[in-house]
Amino acid sequence: MSRVSTSLIPPQAPPPAPPRPFTAGRFFGNVFMGVWLALTIGIFLMMVEGWDPEKFTRYGPNYLSGLGVTLTLVGLSIVLGAVLSLPLAFARMSKNPVFSWFSYGYVYFFRGTPLLTQLFLIYYGLGSFSAELKAWGLWWFFRDAWNCALLTFTLNTAAYQAEILRGAIESVPRGQHEGAAALGLPKKIAFFKVILPQALIVALRPYGNEIILMIKGSAIVAIITVFDLMGETRRAFSRTFDYQAYLWAALLYLLIVELLRNVWAWLEARLTRHLKR
Repeated sequence: MSRVSTSLIPPQAPPPAPPRPFTAGRFFGNVFMGVWLALTIGIFLMMVEGWDPEKFTRYGPNYLSGLGVTLTLVGLSIVLGAVLSLPLAFARMSKNPVFSWFSYGYVYFFRGTPLLTQLFLIYYGLGSFSAELKAWGLWWFFRDAWNCALLTFTLNTAAYQAEILRGAIESVPRGQHEGAAALGLPKKIAFFKVILPQALIVALRPYGNEIILMIKGSAIVAIITVFDLMGETRRAFSRTFDYQAYLWAALLYLLIVELLRNVWAWLEARLTRHLKR
């Protein structure tokens, strides 16, 4: 009668990974990374060699002032656009053809045309009707470039946020609606307490992308004499003819976007922690 061995096989080292072939994709990838690294080092060395403390001291406060204008403009337009997007999203989902088609036309226009065109239509287009606006008592608003930029950004982001919100609401499973009705919750309370919180979690990342796009798109207001970050950059360059004026602006935009991206990632991880296993 044979004996059964009770000893275990000692752990063995994993087999070596097979060598990766050096393909054309890897070659061009390495070349691209090398060129990118060389350009980064070159730009850094040019900044160090061309650094002028006098220019930085003179125009640095103007950059901070322009940055404040940019953040204020984008922040207000995002908040006002969020308020406007809620009835627009409801109208898009409405069974009333008048509301549905009006909202559809609004969203179609503002998502289908460039933001710069919309800004010119409001700033230059409505400015052509100054006599009528004065008669209606509205010229005080439309004669200010900052107000026109705020109105344009609000109308534009409201269209995008309405579509984000509509898609997020429609993505909530039908069982959530049925469960709220089974508990006897009124539709209004069920929407704000059950449906909308789940929809906002779905819409969180698209909202972050929309804010980032608005921050980068806000640079166009410098064309209509709003001295935001890009407006101050243009003014500094017109007086110094130093390319570093635009490089400083690019770094500030990059810093804002990266900071917002990290804050949004933390917020998303915080709000969705109950969904992780």
